[in-house]
Amino acid sequence: MTALEHPTPTTVLLRFDVPGRIPHLPGQHCVVRLRAEDGYTAQRSYSILSAPHEEGVELLMERYEDGEVSGFFADVARVGDEIEMRLPIGGFFVWDGATPAVALGGGTGAVPLVAMVRHARHLGVPHLVRVAVSGRTAADVPCRAELEAAGALIVTTRERHGARGFGRLRTDEVAGLAAGAGVALVCGSTAFAGGATRLLLDAGVDRDAIRIEQFGPSGECRRRRRRATLGRTATEPRGAGA
Repeated sequence: MTALEHPTPTTVLLRFDVPGRIPHLPGQHCVVRLRAEDGYTAQRSYSILSAPHEEGVELLMERYEDGEVSGFFADVARVGDEIEMRLPIGGFFVWDGATPAVALGGGTGAVPLVAMVRHARHLGVPHLVRVAVSGRTAADVPCRAELEAAGALIVTTRERHGARGFGRLRTDEVAGLAAGAGVALVCGSTAFAGGATRLLLDAGVDRDAIRIEQFGPSGECRRRRRRATLGRTATEPRGAGA
């Protein structure tokens, strides 16, 4: 791990040097696995924040209360730790770099969308990816400044932000973003994914063009409370293997 930052009180930004890694596609994810001395393991899947052309691998995770993996990175991990990772994973929720796309994200569901925006900019086709990201407040939107600079629509539901004010994403806004899109990508909680999908359908997007990546209540919170055992020894050097 080459960098560890806390962009907000509830998120952790991590950067890794992964020797010999296979370049990923924007929208793919990785599995991070921690091991305790007694052999207990905990693993989670995280979307990759960095674009394919960037050096290393960048992740941004939300820190959950009692979370085994996110709690370890938020409270215990240090730069220089070696972490077991498996990547890249997934081929359905990706942007191919050529198809006009509309992408809707909720909260940390914005992470793979940031990778797509960066990739489009690197290819010189930023106009091909139109993005809207929703959060309770502006502070809840990952990489908000970067997304706004790329022309993304930032939607806040609990406080005013910019000229739009606040309120849920609307059908007319989605319709404007989706015009001419060949693929629609949705990432967020189960509730957000369901609502965003309905908006896309109401906006006239073909159901077969919609690709969804959703996450329910954190699996970390349902697991045994073993975070205390995942201390410094959880960074057992295992390279990038599974």
